[in-house]
Amino acid sequence: MIISKTTENESVKYYLKPIPEVEQELEISLNAGLSSSEAEQRLEKMGPNQLQEGKKRTIGHMLIEQFEDLLIIILLFAAGVSILLGEVTDAMVIGIIVALNAILSVVQEFKAEKSLDALKKMTVPEALVLRDRKQKKIKSTQLVPGDVVLLESGDRVPADLRLAEITELSIQEAVLTGESEPVGKIKEELNNEGEVPLGDRLNMAYMGTTVVAGRGKGVVVATGMKTEIGSIAGMLQEQKKEFTPLQKKLNQVGKNLGVIILSIVVIVVLLGWWRGIPFFDMFLTGISLAVAAVPEGLPAVVTIVLALGVQQMIKKNAIIRRLPAVETLGATTVICSDKTGTLTQNQMTVQKLVLPDREIEVEGVGYQPLGRFRENNQFINPGDNKTLSLLLKAAALCNNSYLRQNEETQQWEIIGDPTEGALVVAAAKAGYQKEGLEKDYPRLRELLFDAERKRMSTIHHTPEGNFILFVKGAPEQIIARCSSFRSDGEEFTLTDSLKEKITEQNKELASRALRVLAVAYREIDFKEQEGKEQYQKIDNDQMEKELIFLGLTAMIDPPREEVAQAVQTCRKAGIRPIIITGDFELTARAIAQQIGIYHSNDKIITGAELEQMSQEELEKEVIKTAIFARVSPRHKMRIVRALQKNNQVVAMTGDGANDAPALKEADIGVAMGITGTDVAKEAADMVLTDDNFSSIVSAIEEGRKIYQNIQKFIHYLLSCNLGEILTIFVAILIGWPRPLLPIQILWVNLVTDGLPALALGLDPAEQDVMRQHPRNPKEGFFSGRMGFNIFSQGFFIGLITLFAFYCGYSQYSLAVGETMAFATLSLSQLSQSLNSRSDKFSLFSLGIFSNSYLVLAITASALLQLGVMMIPFLQSVFEVTSLTLAQWLIVVLISLTPIPFVEILKKLKLTYNAR
Repeated sequence: MIISKTTENESVKYYLKPIPEVEQELEISLNAGLSSSEAEQRLEKMGPNQLQEGKKRTIGHMLIEQFEDLLIIILLFAAGVSILLGEVTDAMVIGIIVALNAILSVVQEFKAEKSLDALKKMTVPEALVLRDRKQKKIKSTQLVPGDVVLLESGDRVPADLRLAEITELSIQEAVLTGESEPVGKIKEELNNEGEVPLGDRLNMAYMGTTVVAGRGKGVVVATGMKTEIGSIAGMLQEQKKEFTPLQKKLNQVGKNLGVIILSIVVIVVLLGWWRGIPFFDMFLTGISLAVAAVPEGLPAVVTIVLALGVQQMIKKNAIIRRLPAVETLGATTVICSDKTGTLTQNQMTVQKLVLPDREIEVEGVGYQPLGRFRENNQFINPGDNKTLSLLLKAAALCNNSYLRQNEETQQWEIIGDPTEGALVVAAAKAGYQKEGLEKDYPRLRELLFDAERKRMSTIHHTPEGNFILFVKGAPEQIIARCSSFRSDGEEFTLTDSLKEKITEQNKELASRALRVLAVAYREIDFKEQEGKEQYQKIDNDQMEKELIFLGLTAMIDPPREEVAQAVQTCRKAGIRPIIITGDFELTARAIAQQIGIYHSNDKIITGAELEQMSQEELEKEVIKTAIFARVSPRHKMRIVRALQKNNQVVAMTGDGANDAPALKEADIGVAMGITGTDVAKEAADMVLTDDNFSSIVSAIEEGRKIYQNIQKFIHYLLSCNLGEILTIFVAILIGWPRPLLPIQILWVNLVTDGLPALALGLDPAEQDVMRQHPRNPKEGFFSGRMGFNIFSQGFFIGLITLFAFYCGYSQYSLAVGETMAFATLSLSQLSQSLNSRSDKFSLFSLGIFSNSYLVLAITASALLQLGVMMIPFLQSVFEVTSLTLAQWLIVVLISLTPIPFVEILKKLKLTYNAR
């Protein structure tokens, strides 16, 4: 393979070489691409097409970080002093508990990072390549030098390419050159001698840059770290850990609570010393209490729960690209959705062809190129009608999609846009295969479709040696540019009355939820030699005038079956769905009525009306509007801002490169995974792998559940920590002995804070999660009854622990009192984990066993607690004594009392705000 001497030489200047020479050096054919076997060999030799990642934290680094906390350092120092004082056993136990806590934290962090890494791999963009003479999509990491890559508007260039074919191709290269203006590309080799500045290499496309217009084909000449962006990647490799808004908020909460807790601990230590307890004993107790009670790990636990939640969302066809999106999802109040493919099945099928003088029914559904044509219930041969024949040929040729049969599944599938694909299938049903047509009518030039023009044109060389222009697009755009029509091979003037008739036919078809495109043509009167030189120079607008109308193509794209139910779920959840589409108003309304988005009192605003409205007017009207029809991507930004001005949290869908600004502006940008461009996906917070509206609703439900679960484990941790503080503080305050020893406090923290808290993060969604109004994103974390619940339930845990201590201490001995307090504090916190599952619904209506993870966590924690209470060796280590059956009965009964206590509070509606 010559590949070894070229691609490994970073000084090869492919921009100076003609394409045949590039093909020869890389041992490829531009028309065939690489074979699969050759691509595998090159991938093995050259490695994956990806940039090296920045330095990651190793497990060793994570472990060291656990011992950098000031309180842990002080505690370990105190343990060292204990050894010097002869308290070797206590010191060893403290060291072991701290080590176990550190290991548990490292395991949790490692799992969280692995989950996020897996998420990154799922969002790797795809590239359309030519392999084995066929177009196919592959992960961009699988690209190798010599691959032939096809580029379209909105694509992120996946590797360094030497361009070989272009159609009005412009690329935004600011990421490399800093220049904000897109660069028009060429395919010819450069004539410069020596080094050419990066920005002047007009026949190259570089990895990481963005196609903003046109199409192109190029040969991969460098991948991974050998690309231009790879050469500067070293400057970009230092990874920074980003925190979500909730993590930042909890980090601050943790610090604030830490200051309060440390203040109380200082008071406890000084008060206990003043009451005669040795200072070092109180100091060790205070530090142990601070380590156990300060919630410094809250942001880390949130990361784990978010990461686990993201994994659940992947199963529901939603890939989260940015963790803060999970928090925002639960607060979403409006979903602005595209129609085609999101609310509909995106399985376009041409059902009717409307010619100026007749209507043709087309049989067959899906992409199977089998079907018949019928007029007045009589089957016809499309080839017998010159106008119908030319209409089908024009629709297939003015088209960038292809029909392919999947070799593995034998199913027919579309490579490209589904709407264009439906036209290719319709032509194939008439016997006009696109590949054969392209040989007879080779394409010379393309005038690209965009959302402003709403039409596409192509110039072709005819078999007779002439030139012909085919145009397809929005009916109102095409009809306005037509001056005549064709019927049975003859040309007639297109009068205003006939234009009105065609417009009414378009409206009638659109009202039946059919998507309509018009097709026209024009013969370009060039001489053979003149044409070859001049077809590239014709003014676009001039070329698309005086067209000859061929007909309308009406396609059905039925609503997805599950969407109507998803819309109903939105309504119950206080979320308003809005359709934003480039499609015709009547088509959008017909679909919206079928699925329940549009009702008689709702407004519809068209793009033309939107253009006439000021932003202030739009802000007033947007709340009453259910459909925005015939809008362009630039309108989406205005709609998002108008909704946000009305204090709405907006989720916006998009698939094109022009949608990227609106996706970024929205609170939740949602890109389509199947039809979406790379630019749209990179701008989005979430990518739908099935392009389905229902997946957005499922993701919102999952987002609400995750946020609720985060609230649950924080409620659990803080109420339990408060119970521990109050137990020690009140006992010392009223002159009692210490009810708990330092190692006992640390042990309780180890067995109750870890597994149950994480299990609460996996709690099933509450039964009314999608019947609640969206959460206000500006509300404080302790808003509502959260603060009351934490204080009242933490106070109760402290109270019953002191009661258990009093029972044992007053009736038996200090050792029994400490043992009963130790057991009660630990087991009552496990009861509290069940209470924390809902602040509204009774535990018994939820089902005690409905969260199997929590049941397992409670069982494991309880067995560990019983182990230190009953195994003789551990009894001496933790300084506990054996309890009698009567004492155990008191401990168990007291430890279960948090459940009825909270059930009473729920019954009295004190634990939640009734809405």
